Amino acid sequence: MHHEEFDYIIVGAGSAGCVLANRLTASGQHRVLLLEYGGADRSVFIRMPSALAIPMNRQRYNWFYYSEPEPGLGGRRLHTPRGKVLGGSSSINGMVYIRGNPLDFERWQEEGASGWSYADVLPYFRRAETRASGGDVYRGEQGPLQTCYGSLQNPLHAAWLAAGREAGYPLTDDINGYQQEGFGRFDMTVGAGQRCSAAVAYLHPVRSRRNLVVRTAALVQRILFEGERAVGVEYRRGTTSHKVFVNREVIVSAGPINSPQLLKLSGLGPSAELREHGIGVVQDLPGVGENLHDHLEFYFQVACREPITLYSAMNPFAKAWIGVRWLLSRGGLGATNHFETGSFIRSRAGVRYPDLQYHFLPLAVAYDGSSGASEHGFQAHVGPMRTRSRGWVRLRSADPTQAPRIFFNYLGAADDLTEMRACVRLTREIFAQPAFERYHGREIQPGTGVQSDAEIDAFVRQHVESAYHPCGTCRMGATDDALAVVDPETRVRGVSGLRVVDSSIMPSITTGNLNAPTIMLAEKAADHILGGPLLPRATAEYYVASNWQTAQR
Repeated sequence: MHHEEFDYIIVGAGSAGCVLANRLTASGQHRVLLLEYGGADRSVFIRMPSALAIPMNRQRYNWFYYSEPEPGLGGRRLHTPRGKVLGGSSSINGMVYIRGNPLDFERWQEEGASGWSYADVLPYFRRAETRASGGDVYRGEQGPLQTCYGSLQNPLHAAWLAAGREAGYPLTDDINGYQQEGFGRFDMTVGAGQRCSAAVAYLHPVRSRRNLVVRTAALVQRILFEGERAVGVEYRRGTTSHKVFVNREVIVSAGPINSPQLLKLSGLGPSAELREHGIGVVQDLPGVGENLHDHLEFYFQVACREPITLYSAMNPFAKAWIGVRWLLSRGGLGATNHFETGSFIRSRAGVRYPDLQYHFLPLAVAYDGSSGASEHGFQAHVGPMRTRSRGWVRLRSADPTQAPRIFFNYLGAADDLTEMRACVRLTREIFAQPAFERYHGREIQPGTGVQSDAEIDAFVRQHVESAYHPCGTCRMGATDDALAVVDPETRVRGVSGLRVVDSSIMPSITTGNLNAPTIMLAEKAADHILGGPLLPRATAEYYVASNWQTAQR
């Protein structure tokens, strides 16, 4: 067999893997192999922002994982989509660009991720981004990732922002800047009217580099070790197995489901679980696959009394015209994800920073397209940000083609339902403000009959959905933390030549969508891997409500 050797092998061409492929090959000094099981991301449905539900529902682009039956949801199994394509989940997600709250990263530091405070990570958010409306001390203007605001043409977006103000919440000029808390515009990862996935931003511009090799349709089956040093990987393309070797490091960027699965298949994980499946133990790491958590949300839907919602665009002729206009000009309704406004608020007094997120949509429909709109309506996706529930990812078998078992333990902590009740009641109050009076028809969901704690709990258990933000399964932590899988430089504990870089290493979930912090994480990890100087720490301040201890708003 031909002996191939690279300086670095990256497993997974998702949000993190694409960043690393770009940054590790930039000097021209290192040969890098990027392995991805999925294929090309050329589909028009991936590129057109408003078509976001289509690639998510195609086997070609999605691993189509499902959770185990969830007791907290009455035994329901929830869809856990993961991108199986160049760009990974950034090629099938909703394109909402939310960095998280600065205090999320202060919490990471407290949880043992030394060097990942807000001052440490802000420069990497800025390095990653080119913001259409310009940069400042918070926002980037020279990075690969294109972000922009929507046009807010639909008048319901203005009503949402006005209703927030009328309900006593602040407005914020930039949810990703000084002040996350409040009602404001949402950024999206769209540039020139097209989805700006991690592949578009970081990978496509450098595919011609001689020191970068990208192989698709490559299922990595295990990491190869000599003793406790990672020396390469074994992967399968079609019916043929290949081994490829490294002289520096293997970097696993396969995401919060596949990264722990690959580590376990390679002998890294809880020893009892590995032995159960006949896998030799390279390193007993009890934290691999543990600490799984996610954001849950439900859709609070209201019928609209005026025919101004996106329901008018849901018929086949209108969709065809939107598509033609987008193909010709990259403009119109096809050029937005339609999540153009939203908010972050606190559920109750005594919560230091926002723990509820809203995405506002001028349409009443299922996010994943599983059920179509049936009338003019609008909705707010709302859910808690910092669940206490923790689950796991475990092997189903030692066969790499078998999907792992995924259990989130949704609503397993009592506080989760307390926050969900606040979601229902606070949202109902927002939609009752004068700004929505001319538009507000009947409450489609939950419905006015859902009032008591018991009624809300029953509604939530039946209707809540994943926001598709799993993380934490190979979490970063201090050396004395027995459940930490990687150290603050992303190196896997107890072995050498191996790192994990993706959302699985987040110690805890951030306040908002996870694509932006995953890209930031990979930007910073690239500097750790190359051993160069880190970017200078930021000095920008951030907002914390002065009355948080005594008031909800």
